[in-house]
Amino acid sequence: MSTMNPTDETQGPSEDTQSESPSLTRRGLLARTGATLATGALLMHGRAAQAQSSVPGAKGPREASTAGHGYRPVVVPNGAKLPWKNVGGVKVFHLVAQEVEHEFAPGLKATCWGYNGHVHGPTIEVVEGDRVRFYVTNRLPASTTVHWHGVLLPSGMDGVGGLNQKAIAPGETYRYEFTVRQSGTCMYHSHHDEMTQMALGMVGLFIIHPRKPVGPRVDRDFAIMLHEWRIDPGTMRPDPNEMTDFNILTMNAKAFPGTEPLVVRKGERVRIRFGNLSAMDHHPIHLHGFQFRITETDGGRIPESAQLPETTVLVPTGSTRTIEFVADEPGDWAMHCHMTHHVMNQMGHGLPNMVGVTPGNLDAKVRPLLPGYMTMGQTGMGDMAGMHHMPMPANSIAMVGGKGPYDEITMGGMFTILKVRDRLEGDGDPGWYTPPSGTLAQLAHADELRRDGIDVEAR
Repeated sequence: MSTMNPTDETQGPSEDTQSESPSLTRRGLLARTGATLATGALLMHGRAAQAQSSVPGAKGPREASTAGHGYRPVVVPNGAKLPWKNVGGVKVFHLVAQEVEHEFAPGLKATCWGYNGHVHGPTIEVVEGDRVRFYVTNRLPASTTVHWHGVLLPSGMDGVGGLNQKAIAPGETYRYEFTVRQSGTCMYHSHHDEMTQMALGMVGLFIIHPRKPVGPRVDRDFAIMLHEWRIDPGTMRPDPNEMTDFNILTMNAKAFPGTEPLVVRKGERVRIRFGNLSAMDHHPIHLHGFQFRITETDGGRIPESAQLPETTVLVPTGSTRTIEFVADEPGDWAMHCHMTHHVMNQMGHGLPNMVGVTPGNLDAKVRPLLPGYMTMGQTGMGDMAGMHHMPMPANSIAMVGGKGPYDEITMGGMFTILKVRDRLEGDGDPGWYTPPSGTLAQLAHADELRRDGIDVEAR
């Protein structure tokens, strides 16, 4: 099956889908897909209702609207979305598992495994109640499957190799088909030799918009997949055997300074969806400048009375979390994992601790043997951010550092920037923010210190 052309991403459910209630009649399902699939779909409707009613404060399953509400398409910074086409009222997608040459940040590339030429795989975007059909073609040198992580569906469509299906051999194409019975942020990934295939990049986001929108309508809807890798300097493939020492931490498979900013206009309501398919680590994602509410988990929307106000959201491995806030303060705001080693690249944690060492004239003594030698790390890693001129090992990048408006930004890895502006010209990067007069931290002058009785020499 050939790759399909993208359709209008702003459209809501397909016309055929709109004409039916989400609790599809047995007759309709039998006519469309046969008795086996129909029975599975009807059973899943009951499971979805049971799952929702178990949420504290939930009012039971929502009746889906047949009005065909549109939805705000998600934005995937540095990423892509999977195109689909309407075939007899079914949304048809084609996923191709294959090797992909991927750039994590300028200067760091690796041969990964992904889907449709992307790492991570393109984001899938559907609507609650849609009938979906996925063709999965395997162009890898090994067998694979696709598991629809968090999606309620018949057992035979769950994608666990050996348990729910035969693995998809190289060169084969398998079909998955089910009716979407929920809304929220889910994921997909290989479920065959998971340690290897997920570590090489075979993961993606699965966004399900509610048929009947709940809560305030958002103006921006971002989707970010969190992941971790081991790529040693000089090597060209991630190491799937790593268990603890991950040295590349990414948002949508990009490490800072390769991450794109999230651009919004002041006053807009913003939703950010996080998925975490890292091998071992949870990620506490901290947003500067705003308080937000955690509105969804991978189990669906949280009742308003239980939504927590936070500035940091913990995204456990294998889970999704969604936050919402109003961007009411312009500026350039950091958003990053608050595990400090997760905002560094190819960390040198195997090196000796140099903090506090006084090298004296050691550099001059060593340079006749090693021209260009420089003792580093005795005051921390911040000075390394500006050392891009120094020779680097093949296929490696600096531990920290990206250009900022005032200095080098001494972060890397799982770090990006939310850019809020009073006005926008398009959705591209608006450049650096210029703070209004009197709102920029700067060097204190002697007259200010005298005025306020600050003696910097006092002990």
